[in-house]
Amino acid sequence: MCGFFGIIYSDERREMGEVLFKAGKRLSYRGYDTSGVGVVDGSGNVEIRKDVGKIEEVAEKHRFAELSGKKGIIQLRWATFGVPSVRNAQPHKDCTGEFLGAHNGNIINTPALRMRLESSGHKLMGENDGEVILHVIEDYYKITGDMVQAIVQGTKDLEGDFACIITKRDEDRMFVVKKGSSLFLGKGDGYYCASSDLASILDHTKQILTLSDGEFVEFGTDYFIVRDLDTGEIIEKNLEEIDLDIGTVEKGSFPHFMLKEIYESPQKAHSLIGLMSGNVVYDEGVDLINASPRVFITGAGTSYHSALLGTYYFSRISGKLLNISFASDFREFYAPVLEDDDLLIAVSQSGETKDVKNVCDVFREKTEGKIISVVNNLGSTIALLSDLVLPIASDIEISVPATKTFVNQAILFLNMAVLSAKKKMLNVPTIPFEKIPWILEKSIEISEEYVDKVIQAVDRFNEFYILGYGLTYPAALEGALKVKEVVYVHAEGMYSGEFKHGPLSIVHQDYPVFFVSTIEDKFFVLSHIQEVKTRLGKVITVAPEDPELEEVSDIFIPLPTDNPYLVPISATIFFQLLAYHLGVNRGIDPDFPKNISKTITVD
Repeated sequence: MCGFFGIIYSDERREMGEVLFKAGKRLSYRGYDTSGVGVVDGSGNVEIRKDVGKIEEVAEKHRFAELSGKKGIIQLRWATFGVPSVRNAQPHKDCTGEFLGAHNGNIINTPALRMRLESSGHKLMGENDGEVILHVIEDYYKITGDMVQAIVQGTKDLEGDFACIITKRDEDRMFVVKKGSSLFLGKGDGYYCASSDLASILDHTKQILTLSDGEFVEFGTDYFIVRDLDTGEIIEKNLEEIDLDIGTVEKGSFPHFMLKEIYESPQKAHSLIGLMSGNVVYDEGVDLINASPRVFITGAGTSYHSALLGTYYFSRISGKLLNISFASDFREFYAPVLEDDDLLIAVSQSGETKDVKNVCDVFREKTEGKIISVVNNLGSTIALLSDLVLPIASDIEISVPATKTFVNQAILFLNMAVLSAKKKMLNVPTIPFEKIPWILEKSIEISEEYVDKVIQAVDRFNEFYILGYGLTYPAALEGALKVKEVVYVHAEGMYSGEFKHGPLSIVHQDYPVFFVSTIEDKFFVLSHIQEVKTRLGKVITVAPEDPELEEVSDIFIPLPTDNPYLVPISATIFFQLLAYHLGVNRGIDPDFPKNISKTITVD
């Protein structure tokens, strides 16, 4: 949640407002409720324009396009401290008007800092924690007269995980600080820029510096200096040329990013399968898993569901138990029993999920064990905290609901479970990895063929159940999450064997209940279907072609594979497309659902 971008040129640019607006658009997928820009011209004059609402609306209302300047900052904010309002929108200035800045993350001791600042005469305009940062730095600058020391000393007072950008209006330099949130620096032709997100930098350059926790950077138009946040001492670091195409963040001919990213699943799966073939990184990950007496795996949202599917794969294929926990529950459930030879697998698409980062932090505190991260963003905070990083190779995912990243996470776990079994000399089930891209293509084709019929059956309902059994249970959970995210209706994923223990009472005539099944589990699922049929509910089954399952279903969606390990991945494609089309039919923007964001960087 939240994100900022800052840039400094060697001369005044008339297009500064447009540059900042474009960067803000790149940041918008992270989720936000206010947006704003701050620009410093060649004479040191500061102008801030900000408001509640979408970046396009705010930019038009406040005429971002007419802004020119040498330095500029744009920030998109998701409210944590302080309601969404103009005064809480960022960027902010300090009391003196000398400092301009913005942040991403959460300063958890904001109330105490506000009391201290206000008692010493500071005038704070809002309740936002980003504003507090500037006033703290202002205090220490008055004491030291030096920006480097003001940042070193001031950030010691700031508790929480955050990144921030600060500039003094009369100086040709900017500062960015990384303390738990992602941060990148980019070098262009005659300028430098910095951002919480790579997407906003890639429009300008592929020469990137990824900051580590506890570092801050001073940069001008033609130089940068990395320093240790505790001491201010210089750290030698170099820019790197990254191989990532900004075209991956364009919609192309698709009306929404979500649909584009679903359709990209076959290609991204092919890329991951090729990457994993003979790659020593994944091989090393399997060795760590096999050698560890206890393995813990954690995630949040979609990443939890892929992690859960991974536990099924490892248990059934490799005989390895992975102890799974919601990231938000790990501290209470597993932290008290951690031991030094434990292994943690942290799953996060963004690599910035605060709940998952918290697990990594407590794991480091409690044990000497290693951390493996499964991420899409290799320069992310969680990746940097890890001993081993396993990329899912999905490229940038813009739409808030995760789609192609779930698919690649699942494929990664399946591949590693197979490799784990092979290293143990176990009998390995036949899994046609080379056919997975084709299976995904056919899954999209079949789903599009049936989705309108399903929508006609369920669109008048504002709730329904999606039931899975065995390997398809995680797919049911993920399908229900997609519907909740994109359609704003209550869809509940559940183990089908549990449905008769209470929820069956809700079924009435035509009430929709989805079943997801493999062929091997159909005899259990057939019994569960009959429990719904006898109550006159409408049964919609997603499964490989099977006469018995089709006969008892009101609507049957045939999957293009009967391999039990690939059925949950194929079925998830259907539910992604169902959620997408249901949401669009209801006038909902599937890329940016209300109340949620792509990157959750607060507790």
